[in-house]
Amino acid sequence: MARRCVLTGKGPLVGNNVSHANNRTKRRQLPNLKSKRLYVPELGRWVRVKLSISALRTVTKKGGLLKFLRHEGLSLKDVT
Repeated sequence: MARRCVLTGKGPLVGNNVSHANNRTKRRQLPNLKSKRLYVPELGRWVRVKLSISALRTVTKKGGLLKFLRHEGLSLKDVT
């Protein structure tokens, strides 16, 4: 499975670990993803999505999953 948020599109970033001696080794910074079940009261059912925690906070702040999807121009089929 891809490590990508279905709502925001956040994915892994690539950078370097830099030691005190300035040796550089590659590293990946993974997004904070969780699989969550979100209740959609308009449909009366649960929806399982894989999203970042920042996206979860935004969905909560916007007032629900469908309201957030309408604002972003997405549909429920795009995220499930």
